Amino acid sequence: MDQVLADWTLRMYRHHQAVASCDVRRGDILYRVFLLDNSLQVDLSFWPCGEFRATGPKFSVIFGLAGESRPAPGPDSNELIGMAWLYALHVRSSMARSRLLQAEYMLSGMRDNTLALVGRRHGVSAVQGRGLDDLPNEHKARAAECLARSLEPVELTRAFQRTAEILLEEVRHADPGLASKLEPPLRLTVKAATYVAGSRCGD
Repeated sequence: MDQVLADWTLRMYRHHQAVASCDVRRGDILYRVFLLDNSLQVDLSFWPCGEFRATGPKFSVIFGLAGESRPAPGPDSNELIGMAWLYALHVRSSMARSRLLQAEYMLSGMRDNTLALVGRRHGVSAVQGRGLDDLPNEHKARAAECLARSLEPVELTRAFQRTAEILLEEVRHADPGLASKLEPPLRLTVKAATYVAGSRCGD
């Protein structure tokens, strides 16, 4: 594997004007992503021989043999939920410290995980926002409401409230028992951030 990886990497830099590369791992599979000098992205995947197979509907073998098709697992709903509420806590603490750029960063993380839950429930890709534009119009409009349009505390809080509402709705679909436990502390978290935003406006 190391030699094959080295050979292909050398080829991409020497013959195809690659200027940079980065690695993304999915278990035993390595994706080496190259940036060419004309801005083209080229992904090369390196698989252990026994694992090579289709993971999506667009897969086709040019030569050689592939194992039985098996879809790549999507993100786990429990992990998405956990990351979303964790980001929510950091939105609140960032707001309390008047660190508004950090608050927006944390809100974006919360939103990304929340919208991945929406995508997962509606059967579209929940990875890197790929399926968001395939959601029903109602859900696309709701997703847009989660975007903070400025760094003003009141606007950050509005987007935070909307994202929290959608998160709780998605948790109710995924795990009603967890939703009943998560709702009180999450609402308390949003309330605290709202209070901070109101105090800032009063100043």
